[in-house]
Amino acid sequence: MRIITLIVVHCSAVRPGEQSSAKDIDRWHREKGWHYGIGYHYVVRRDGTIETGRPLSMVGAHCVNHNLHSIGICYEGGLDEKGSPADTRTAEQKIALRKLLEQLHAKFPGALIAGHNTFNPMKTCPCFDVINEYADLET
Repeated sequence: MRIITLIVVHCSAVRPGEQSSAKDIDRWHREKGWHYGIGYHYVVRRDGTIETGRPLSMVGAHCVNHNLHSIGICYEGGLDEKGSPADTRTAEQKIALRKLLEQLHAKFPGALIAGHNTFNPMKTCPCFDVINEYADLET
């Protein structure tokens, strides 16, 4: 198994009426020429369903310069009706995301939980303050 030091939370940058399942994201990433498809390890759908993307044993493609030692989680959403960045997580997504992060952090207790924008300040993704929201999960 890889050494995991980061768990990076992303949004899929879709509006409320748009869908972004693991299958959709896999297609989008393949269309960009990504040979291995979806770059995230998990996708959290609006109804709270957690879909798997890349296996954890495989390096992700979600956070430049940090993929080798990280796990990528993407929640469906991140844009408001007008297409502006916004925290659009549903109550079901918030519950599912927290449970997933609790499980992953138990498995990788030294891993920092952070948002994509922590590593690329030019990004708004995931459109909420991940470090503060999940500070209670840190050891």
